[in-house]
This record gives sequence, structure tokens and C-alpha cells, in this order.
Amino acid sequence: MKAPLPLTRDLVLIGGGHTHALVLRKWGMDPLPGARLTLIDPTPVTAYSGMLPGYVAGHYSRNELDIDLVRLARFAGARIVLGPATAIDPSRREVTVPGRPPIAYDVCSLDVGITSAMPDLPGFADHAVPAKPLGPFAERWERYLAADGPARVAVIGGGVAGVELAMAMAHALRARGRHADVSVLDRGEILEGIGAPARARLRKALQEQGVSVLEHAEISEVTAEGIVRADGTEIGADFIVGAAGARPHAFVAASGLAHEHGFLSVSETLQSSDGAVFAAGDCAHLSHAPRPKAGVYAVRAAPILHDNLRAILSGGELRRYQPQSDYLKLISLGAKSAMGERFGLRFSGDWVWRWKNRIDQRFMERFRDLPAMTRAPLPAEYASGMEDALGAKPLCGGCGAKVGQSTLSKALASLPDPRRTDITPLPGDDAALLTIGTTRQVLTTDHLRAVTLDPVLMTRIAAHHALGDILAMGAGPQAATLNLVLPRGSETVMGRMLTEIVTTASEVLTDLGAEIVGGHSSLGDEMTIGFSLTGLLPRDPITLSGGRAGDRLILTKPVGSGTILAAEMQSDAPGAIVEACWTAMCHEQATAARLLSDARAMTDVTGFGLLGHASNIARSSGCGVSVRLDAIPLMAGAEELAAKGHRSSLYPANREVAPDLPETPRHALLFDPQTAGGLLAALAPDAAEGTLKALRDAGYPAADIGELTERSGAIDIID
Repeated sequence: MKAPLPLTRDLVLIGGGHTHALVLRKWGMDPLPGARLTLIDPTPVTAYSGMLPGYVAGHYSRNELDIDLVRLARFAGARIVLGPATAIDPSRREVTVPGRPPIAYDVCSLDVGITSAMPDLPGFADHAVPAKPLGPFAERWERYLAADGPARVAVIGGGVAGVELAMAMAHALRARGRHADVSVLDRGEILEGIGAPARARLRKALQEQGVSVLEHAEISEVTAEGIVRADGTEIGADFIVGAAGARPHAFVAASGLAHEHGFLSVSETLQSSDGAVFAAGDCAHLSHAPRPKAGVYAVRAAPILHDNLRAILSGGELRRYQPQSDYLKLISLGAKSAMGERFGLRFSGDWVWRWKNRIDQRFMERFRDLPAMTRAPLPAEYASGMEDALGAKPLCGGCGAKVGQSTLSKALASLPDPRRTDITPLPGDDAALLTIGTTRQVLTTDHLRAVTLDPVLMTRIAAHHALGDILAMGAGPQAATLNLVLPRGSETVMGRMLTEIVTTASEVLTDLGAEIVGGHSSLGDEMTIGFSLTGLLPRDPITLSGGRAGDRLILTKPVGSGTILAAEMQSDAPGAIVEACWTAMCHEQATAARLLSDARAMTDVTGFGLLGHASNIARSSGCGVSVRLDAIPLMAGAEELAAKGHRSSLYPANREVAPDLPETPRHALLFDPQTAGGLLAALAPDAAEGTLKALRDAGYPAADIGELTERSGAIDIID
């Protein structure tokens, strides 16, 4: 059996632009052994600019516009860090992303695009939206387009991008039956920089779409009512878009690297003034061959950037990028018509739009059909039972990778009765009560197989997961030791991992009043993070066995993480859904535990699934349980992914608690193993309503999902 090769170098891609997207795709087909790849981007998806006018016009859905970076990172074997890069320090070789330790690199590359925000224009930030970055603009446009009544739209900037947007918005508004007053404003003349025949055709297209053109229009202010020109005249508008040129992100110039008006200067090898920092796309300035900001140059640079990043990491020879002198410009005209221009030649019509659509769709198809993770193939000869034990899919991470409840219970039942008088086992609870003089202490441990390659995110998830047992018993976290399995790597790479893990763990636990007192680590095939924790009890513990018939069952978090994580492993969970799942898993439960201090019985919902943990409370309390299926809060996308057949590895074992229930998507989520799940508490009926309100006021998506019943051992599901 081959052992995994150690990680020795860190490559960090800052930004999920077109060039980096293509680099990730190419990397996924042939990864460089020993290189740990990281992608940093503020959002889980990146919008493809070539299809933006078509999306605005209503020819494409939002899903067709987006490249899913979470899915692409999974394919490339990269960790993804969802957050904005705000600084790069070439001397320390670190990237700053707020809310986490600095991200160290040996080699990094920037593809962060540009912005069309106008921070110097009074009122712009409050009353307008820049066309770039594309994601926030697309969200604002969707809301505006869905409204009713007359529309007044102003586009600041008369370049090709502004003109395309104006025509697309005018077409879309009219298609919805709304009267549209759309204007394009420019401080000079519109469409400067393109040939006269093309400019004349675009002016005619603007007229055909009913778009007004205001040239030599100096703007002094943007207000809630519209735009105020320098001469005092006002232009009424309730949706204002900034599309006036390309503006660089401020942190690029602040890095100390050579730049051209804020755009990172790169050589023919796409290297900056620091040879370990590369750049491509709109954020880069090609010092050896300056070119306008256009997506075609970003796409053509991708194979060169990919090869050069591999070369500098492995000691190979760098390639040179020589951009073409001109490129084919395909410009949408609002409806399904387009104009093409190159070398001064112009052509237009519906056929040009169809041609452009084929080009755009072909580009996007590169990111739609990415192979999913498959189960390791079986050898030619193997022991009986191998296929059943291996299962039909790869092993899940998180709680989905744990042993089933019945198997675990059988093993624990073989333990002898405790002989120590200072230890009180709590049957069914994942912790023990220790008595030291007058002090009562809770002890627990838990660990997780990684659900993400990011040590920071994984540490947060694992810490909140392990804290669940302490909090569910009403204890306050006291001390913790780290239990780590890390992939083999160089001292430098492993040191970076450990620093990220320890810093993050300390942040999470210190905020809740606990301290890290040490830990243990070992090397293995993959990352596993766990904690051993103690907690102090100021009162009798809340156990599984205190519930009474009639008690309401209150759940503090939605369920569905096992299904979403299983789908993500198969590259079938949209990035935005995965991001929301990660966020939910990191939602602290300490405040919820305090608000639930009057609970008669409580547990955290983890590997055994909601119904498994609810039945544990009922069985330990000598009751039955009744759950209202439609009252259970679900994570966004979980039901849809369950309907597609996605199940966690632990799902079959969890289903044994109620095997006769129907196999609908909602029923399936009753057995879904949760990682860092919420608290499930049994409260007296007269206390439930007030506690539920307090939880919701504190920001928890809590719900009353059912009750304990007098029918001991019964499980009733109300559809």
C-alpha cells in the first residue's frame, strides 16, 4: 500500500477569477504532489462576466452565470477560505483574511478582478451599486427587477460594459411589462476606444432599446432620488449602477509590490516584482505588453500561469505569456442579438448572439461536469464481507464517519460496573460526572474526521461539536486538550497547520471561558481534530432521564448537515448551501444552553440523528416521543439533496431506530447524522413558549418540534 506523500509547499490563490478557475480545473486533473493548494475568495461562487449582460436581460438564470468555487476547490483538492483578502505581506509571505490567523504561502497568485465602485463620488456607497464585483450587483438587480411599477435606471459610465448593461436592463424591464426609463451617463463621449462603425451600431442599438445617452455629464452627487449633475440639474433614478472604468483593489498597491496605478505589474512570466507573487486577469498590469481589461486575456493566460506555478514550486522552467494584439469583441444588444468587432470589422444580428452563447456555454461547461469522488476500487482478491463493509460510496467526514449507535452500545455494555465512588456514569450521555470534594465536574471527549481541508474552519466545527456534551448537561466549559491527527508534511507546512489550529481553538474556547492546557498529535493519512474537555457544574446535571410526559421538545439548530456534506463530497451540493451549512455548524450554543437552564432533559443532536437523540431522551425518561415532521427546521438545500438520494455513511445504522418509517426526503432527515448540531431540550409546557421566544430573540432558529408522551418506547411521527 502506498503511503500519502508529505506536503512541503503552500500555494495560495487569492481570488476566484476566470484565470484561477481554469488553473484549479487544470490542477484537479493533475495535482502537483507535495503542494498544498488554497483558494481565498469572499463568496462561494464567482460570476462569469461574459454572461452577465445575458443574465441581466433575462436570457440566463443566476445558476447559469455562476462558477461554483466550493465544488471547483473540491475537484482540485484545494482548501477554500471564504473571506476577502485585505492585505498581502511579501516580506512575511502572509495573506490577511479578517477573522482568522494569517494565511502563509511559499508562492501565491492574485486574480481578484476589479471594482467599479466610486468611493470619491458623494452618496454612491449609500445609493448606488457597482457593476463589479458581479455577485453583489446581481443580487441587487434580482430584487429590483422583481418589483412592480415604473422603473428609472441610470448607468454611470459609457464604456462597452455600461452600454451592454443599460440595454440588457431596458430589455428585461420591458419584458416584465414595466415602463423603463434607462439612461447612460458619461463625463466624455460614450464608447470611446472602439472603431467608428461599431460605435455607430451601438448608438443605434441604444436608441432601439429606448436608452437615453447623456454625454459630457459631470456628476456631483448621488442621492436617494437620483443623480445630481455638476450644473445642478437632476436625473431621477431609483436604481443606479456604476460601470465607469476599472478600479483596482486598494490592498494591491499597499503591498509594496510594483504596480501601475494600483494594478499589480507583472512580467512576461506573470511574476510581480517579488518572484513568489504572480498575478493575472484584470488586477494585473502586463508591463511587457499592456492590454485593455478583457476576459479573453485572463483566459489565455491561464495555462501559462498554471505551468509557471507548478514550475516555481518544483524547480522547473518558466514559460512566457505573449498576449494577442487584438481580440474578438462580442457585445450583447439587449435582446438575443449581438454585435461583433475585430480589426475594425463589424457584424451583428441574432446569429452573432447564438455564436456568443455557444462560446460562453462552452467555457462554463468546463466547470459543470467535474468528476465526483468515487469509492476506492476493490483489489482482485479480498476477504468475504469487504463490499458490505466498504459501502457504496466514500466514507463521510464529521459525525457521518462514526460508528452506529447499536454497535457502540453493545461495546459499552461489556464494560464492568465502575468501582470508584467519585465517578458517576450517566447512561446514554456522552460524558461522566466527576465529584472532587464539593466540586462537580463533567468530562467528555470527541473528535471528527475532517469535512473541510481548511484547518481553521475544521477546528471551529470540531470545537463547537465537542462543546455540545458539556453544554447539554448545563456545565460551563473549563479546560481542554487538543487531540490531532495531521497529514504528513514538512516542518514548515505542519507548523503552519498547528498554528492555525491552536490559534483558532484558543479563540473559540477562550470566548466561552475555557482554556487549552495542552494536547497530543500524531501523523496520519488525513486531518482529524478532537478535544477532551472538562466543564464545571454549578448545579445538578441536566441528563437524558429527567423528561416527563407532556414536555415540549425544543431544537436550537436546523438539521441536514450530514446530507449536505455527503452531497458536497460527491460535488453535488451548491457552494452557497455548503457555506450556509458551515456557518450553521459554527454557531455557538453556549447562550442557548444558558437559556435552556430550566430544561428537564437535554442532549446535543449529533451522530445518531434527530430521531435517535430524541428517542434516547424518551427512553431514558421512561416516555415515548412524538415529532411533528413539518415543524423541524431544515438547513437550506437539505431536503432537495435528500430527494436526490444523498445520504451520509452513518444513515443506514441510524435508521434502525425506526426502520418502518417511510423513505421520503423529510423522513430521511430524521436520521441524518449532525456535526456540531443543536441542543434538544425537554421543557415543561408552561416554560416552553417563553424559552422559545428568548432563543429566537438571541438569534437561534429554534423550534418546538414535538413532545414526550406517556407511551413508553413509542415513536410517533406526525406528517
